[in-house]
Amino acid sequence: MLPEAGAFELVFLAAVALIVVGPKDLPVLLRKLGQFIARMRGMAAEFRASFDEMARQSELDELRKEVEALRNARFGEPIAADLNAHLSSVHEAVISATHPEPPPPPAEAVDVPAPAPAADTAAVDDAPGASRAAEPRA
Repeated sequence: MLPEAGAFELVFLAAVALIVVGPKDLPVLLRKLGQFIARMRGMAAEFRASFDEMARQSELDELRKEVEALRNARFGEPIAADLNAHLSSVHEAVISATHPEPPPPPAEAVDVPAPAPAADTAAVDDAPGASRAAEPRA
């Protein structure tokens, strides 16, 4: 109640109250002081509760606004743009795969040298471990 009042200060206040008010009216004064403090605490608790209710109500209002914005907003538009770009590239790839470009027109005839003859197979047959069953015996 009195954060900086020690025992000595409280005894001093009680003595002054006893002298000023008198012993006859002191209990009535203390009762009224207790009722006043209880009313002040009740008012403070009511103020705190109403303040908390207002804060809770404002939070609910903000949440309602956010939910309504999500319901009405077109939050998928950025995703839809990326998806459309990806789908168009896939579409182009499918079209190019199913309808290949026509081959280029033939160029002028150029003499191409004939391929070299195959290497001598006897050298392969003489290799160690090569099978000689296929060769005829003389």
